[in-house]
Amino acid sequence: MTQVLLYALTGAVLFMLGVRAALLRDTVLPRLLALNVSGAGVFLIFVSLAYRGDSLPTDPVPHALVLTGLVVAVSATALALALNRRLREMDNE
Repeated sequence: MTQVLLYALTGAVLFMLGVRAALLRDTVLPRLLALNVSGAGVFLIFVSLAYRGDSLPTDPVPHALVLTGLVVAVSATALALALNRRLREMDNE
Protein backbone atom coordinates (compact mmCIF):
# COMPACT_ATOMS: atom_id res chain seq x y z
CA MET A 1 0.00 0.00 0.00
CA THR A 2 1.47 3.31 -1.03
CA GLN A 3 1.45 6.45 1.04
CA VAL A 4 -0.90 8.21 -1.39
CA LEU A 5 -3.42 5.38 -1.19
CA LEU A 6 -3.18 5.40 2.60
CA TYR A 7 -3.93 9.13 2.72
CA ALA A 8 -6.83 8.77 0.29
CA LEU A 9 -8.34 5.89 2.27
CA THR A 10 -7.90 7.80 5.53
CA GLY A 11 -9.69 10.77 3.97
CA ALA A 12 -12.53 8.53 2.79
CA VAL A 13 -12.88 7.00 6.25
CA LEU A 14 -12.92 10.46 7.86
CA PHE A 15 -15.57 11.59 5.39
CA MET A 16 -17.78 8.57 6.05
CA LEU A 17 -17.41 8.86 9.83
CA GLY A 18 -18.27 12.55 9.68
CA VAL A 19 -21.39 11.98 7.58
CA ARG A 20 -22.49 9.11 9.81
CA ALA A 21 -22.02 11.17 12.97
CA ALA A 22 -23.83 14.16 11.45
CA LEU A 23 -26.82 11.99 10.61
CA LEU A 24 -27.00 10.32 14.02
CA ARG A 25 -26.62 13.34 16.32
CA ASP A 26 -29.56 15.33 17.68
CA THR A 27 -27.99 18.63 18.68
CA VAL A 28 -26.38 21.27 16.52
CA LEU A 29 -22.88 21.39 17.99
CA PRO A 30 -22.00 17.69 17.49
CA ARG A 31 -23.46 17.85 13.98
CA LEU A 32 -21.31 20.87 13.19
CA LEU A 33 -18.22 19.13 14.54
CA ALA A 34 -19.04 16.01 12.50
CA LEU A 35 -19.39 18.06 9.33
CA ASN A 36 -15.99 19.63 10.01
CA VAL A 37 -14.48 16.14 10.33
CA SER A 38 -16.13 15.21 7.06
CA GLY A 39 -14.66 18.29 5.41
CA ALA A 40 -11.21 17.39 6.71
CA GLY A 41 -11.60 14.02 5.01
CA VAL A 42 -12.40 15.69 1.70
CA PHE A 43 -9.38 17.97 2.07
CA LEU A 44 -7.15 14.98 2.76
CA ILE A 45 -8.43 13.25 -0.38
CA PHE A 46 -7.73 16.37 -2.46
CA VAL A 47 -4.18 16.65 -1.14
CA SER A 48 -3.51 12.97 -1.79
CA LEU A 49 -4.76 13.35 -5.38
CA ALA A 50 -2.28 16.18 -5.99
CA TYR A 51 0.66 13.75 -5.89
CA ARG A 52 1.83 12.85 -9.41
CA GLY A 53 4.85 10.65 -8.72
CA ASP A 54 8.44 11.09 -7.65
CA SER A 55 9.65 12.62 -10.91
CA LEU A 56 6.98 15.33 -11.22
CA PRO A 57 6.15 18.08 -8.72
CA THR A 58 2.77 17.99 -7.01
CA ASP A 59 -0.15 19.74 -8.63
CA PRO A 60 -0.61 23.15 -6.93
CA VAL A 61 -4.30 23.53 -7.84
CA PRO A 62 -5.66 21.02 -5.29
CA HIS A 63 -3.46 22.60 -2.62
CA ALA A 64 -4.90 26.03 -3.42
CA LEU A 65 -8.41 24.58 -3.31
CA VAL A 66 -7.73 23.02 0.08
CA LEU A 67 -6.37 26.29 1.50
CA THR A 68 -9.42 28.16 0.20
CA GLY A 69 -11.68 25.42 1.54
CA LEU A 70 -10.10 25.68 4.98
CA VAL A 71 -10.80 29.42 5.09
CA VAL A 72 -14.38 28.87 3.96
CA ALA A 73 -14.87 26.03 6.46
CA VAL A 74 -13.62 28.14 9.37
CA SER A 75 -15.84 31.05 8.32
CA ALA A 76 -18.90 28.83 7.88
CA THR A 77 -18.28 27.19 11.25
CA ALA A 78 -18.02 30.58 12.94
CA LEU A 79 -21.25 31.71 11.27
CA ALA A 80 -23.06 28.52 12.28
CA LEU A 81 -21.88 28.87 15.89
CA ALA A 82 -22.99 32.51 15.99
CA LEU A 83 -26.40 31.64 14.55
CA ASN A 84 -26.78 28.77 16.99
CA ARG A 85 -25.94 31.04 19.91
CA ARG A 86 -28.40 33.68 18.71
CA LEU A 87 -31.18 31.11 18.32
CA ARG A 88 -30.55 29.79 21.83
CA GLU A 89 -30.70 33.34 23.21
CA MET A 90 -33.99 33.95 21.41
CA ASP A 91 -35.43 30.70 22.79
CA ASN A 92 -34.51 31.73 26.34
CA GLU A 93 -36.34 35.06 26.09
